Order: sequence, then structure tokens, then C-alpha cells
Amino acid sequence: MELPEFAPGTNARVELTVGDADTAQSLGSGDVPVLGTPRVLALAEAATVAATARQLPGGLTTVGVRAEISHLAPTPVGRLVTALATLAEVDGRKLAFDVVVRDGETLVAEVRVERMLLDRRRFIARALGDPD
Repeated sequence: MELPEFAPGTNARVELTVGDADTAQSLGSGDVPVLGTPRVLALAEAATVAATARQLPGGLTTVGVRAEISHLAPTPVGRLVTALATLAEVDGRKLAFDVVVRDGETLVAEVRVERMLLDRRRFIARALGDPD
């Protein structure tokens, strides 16, 4: 598998207007009507996917293998949050991203996401029980 070359500093931004389905109440991660931590993590991962998407040749993908999150501030329904993912480290097939999630100037979360480059077809085959 020929690996694309990713340079530290590669980044991408994604946005979300917080809706009722994004709250801790809806996600089962709490009982308050603010942006839930699982949704913050999903937004951070979406930013990391966007950061690599343009450079991935056909047949390759990345999958999340590790995440560490600090959810620092509540965000009510209706607010726009932005996640900026920046590639911090490349170690062979492992890509480590630092993601900052903000509501305007307010720091909502800091997330470290590690993704692994792999052959998409082989990964799906293994997930479905085919060893080759």
C-alpha cells in the first residue's frame, strides 16, 4: 500500500449549529439541554476526516483509533460551533490531530484524535468476517 504524504499543519474546519438532537439529553450522555460530549467528539472526528479527504487516493481511508477529549464549556441549542482539526504528528500510517472546538471566542473543547491509514476494502472485508 503506497501511503500518501501528509504534512503536519494540514487542517480543516467543520461547523455545526447545535440542534435538539445534538444535546446531552438526546444522546443519553446527560440530562441537560446543551451540546453533548459524544456530539463534540463526532464533530472533531468529522474535521479530521475533512483534513485528509482531499489527499487520500482511491482505495485508502482513515479510521479513528483513539480520542482524548476535554469538554470545557456548555453550548446551548441554536449556537454555531466550529471544529478546527490540525494534523500534529505523522508516524507511518498513524495520524494524530489536535482539534479545537469553539463557540465564537469561547473554547468549548480540545480533542486529540488519532486515525490510522488503511486499505478500505480489506478493512470492510475483515469487519464482515473475511480474513483476507
